[in-house]
Parts: sequence; structure tokens; C-alpha cells
Amino acid sequence: MNVSSTAPTARARGSGSRVPAVVAVGAALAALFFVVPLAGLVWRAPWSSSWKVLSSAEARAALRLSLETSVAATAIAVVFGVPLAWVQARISYPGRSIVRAVTLLPMVLPPVVGGVALLLALGRNGLVGQYLDRVGVHLPFHVAGAVVAETFVSMPFLVLTVEAAFRSADQRFEDAARTLGATRFSVFRRVTLPMIRPSLIAGAVLCWARALGEFGATITFAGNSQGKTQTLPLFVYVTLEGANSDAAIVLSLVLVVVSLVVLVSVYRWLSRS
Repeated sequence: MNVSSTAPTARARGSGSRVPAVVAVGAALAALFFVVPLAGLVWRAPWSSSWKVLSSAEARAALRLSLETSVAATAIAVVFGVPLAWVQARISYPGRSIVRAVTLLPMVLPPVVGGVALLLALGRNGLVGQYLDRVGVHLPFHVAGAVVAETFVSMPFLVLTVEAAFRSADQRFEDAARTLGATRFSVFRRVTLPMIRPSLIAGAVLCWARALGEFGATITFAGNSQGKTQTLPLFVYVTLEGANSDAAIVLSLVLVVVSLVVLVSVYRWLSRS
């Protein structure tokens, strides 16, 4: 008996097979699991007072700081995370599995724990921070601390994505470029990076989105000083704690819309390239 003739009418993309009913139902429920909470935000949003909330100086300052720190964290993650991903993917050395585990640990650690670890390492009396303090570098409870906290929790997303791309890239093109006399850095810049560009962009976008929504490590390491280290997620928390649920809902929607627009735009561009 032809199994496909008894399956639901939905067809899998790129094939003539039909989607099994169990898979279709599971996929629909999984999608609803993510859609329903967002629909709840839209449903409860106080549209009449939304502009008043968004036009406040505190909200604009928090949004601006969130965008600035998340972009800075993403830039730092790209500069240092791409070389780390390349070494992890291409170089075999003792303890590589341990380094990989430590690198990806912030993905599973509670962000507050990451913030405590940053304080103990980079605080004024920390393992490294005591020496930074002597030369006038103060990270905790400054905007630089917010960037460091966001980088700490978001860089693993870029490293994981880019490392997988380096592993799957066809090294024959790199070998051919080296036989033609290209230096290793030229090969890396002109051959390797263009080959993994979609994965690099995807990893950077994931990194940015994680940095934009970071809360726990930021409030622990950088504090919640209004106009100085108070990012939009922290401002949402403060307004919610202050029983101003309408403002919290509006600002939450702003975060959702900004992240969604960027993610959809980037992934549409990647699908066409």
C-alpha cells in the first residue's frame, strides 16, 4: 500500500512525500507555544497610552542604551569569537573539549550566576579586576560592564554557529588558494570567511538578539542605574515591579518588534543569497 496516499494533504517542501499527521500536529503545537505568549502581549497592550510610554525620556534612554550595548557586544563577539571558532574547528590540542565546554557554558548557566562570576573576576577586588582598577579601568556598574555582561552571555551563540560552519566548509578551496601563493591570512579573509558568510551572519544575529534581551548578568555586574546602565529589559522589570503593567507591556512589545524585524529581515536575505 502506498503510505503517502493515506497521509494528510500537506506536502513536505522539496519532495513528493506528505507530512504525517503526528508531525503536523506536533509542529503546529510547537509553533503555538511560541505564538500564544506574543499574542497575549498584543492582546493586552494599552494602545491608547503606548505613545506616552514610548515618548518618555527614561524609555528612550533605555532603548538607546540597549541598542548601543547590544551592537557593541556583537562586534566584540565577532572580533574574538570567530578566531576562537576557527581554532576549535580546525586545530587539535590538549583540552580542546574542556575549552569548548567552558566557552558554551554561559548558554546553560543562569545569567545571574554569570554576573556573579564576572564580579568575582572583573570586580575591583576580583581576580583580574584588582589589576584593572590600578590602571583606572572600572567595569562593574558602568556601561562598559553592561557590554561585557552581554558579550559573556551572547558570544557562545556566535561561536557555536560559526564553529559548525568552519567544520563543514570545503577545505579544498583553501588548499587551492595556498598552492597559488596566498598567505594563510589572505586565504582566511578571501576564501574561508566568504564561504561561511551565511553562518557568520546568522551567528551574529543570534548573538545580537541574545545581547539585546540580556537581563540577569547585566543587572548583577553592571547594576540598574537609570540613564547609565539601565537597558530596556531592566527598565521593563522596574516598571513591572512598580505596578505599571501597561508600560511594561508596551516596552516588552518594543523589544519583540525590534528583534522580530531584524531576525525576519536577515533570514529572508540569507534565504535569497
